[in-house]
Amino acid sequence: MKKAIFPGSFDPITLGHVDIINRALPLFDEIIIAIGVNTEKAYMFSLEERVRFIEENYKNEPKITVTTYSGLTTEFCKSQNVEFISRGLRNPADFEFEKAIAQTNRKLANIETVFLLTSATTSFISSSIVRDVYHHGGDISELVPKSVLSKK
Repeated sequence: MKKAIFPGSFDPITLGHVDIINRALPLFDEIIIAIGVNTEKAYMFSLEERVRFIEENYKNEPKITVTTYSGLTTEFCKSQNVEFISRGLRNPADFEFEKAIAQTNRKLANIETVFLLTSATTSFISSSIVRDVYHHGGDISELVPKSVLSKK
């Protein structure tokens, strides 16, 4: 059984994340969407809200589970008996950053990272852009799934 973890802070989940997750679904038997917890980081949405956004969006997809974790992603992968990490790439800067992490993960724990390129229609979307638009009262309806809009 091929299991993958799709890690991130998902503050909030965006249509870019959804695009990558949906295209990863045929590749894996199970995808664990793993929300990393960093106590030193200030989040716009609570952990409970972020979990709810994702669970609501994928409530009809039995191959997806949502959980939280802290610490090294590789240690979490080991605890879940997962051999793959799924990640999305929007641009060359993402590639350089993610490549270094993937190589470290492979060295530390023999975890393979599977990269998918974001679709052209979502490649400009990032959680930080969404937070900025949201913070300034802008319309985020074209950037996030409906589950996030229920917060407003």
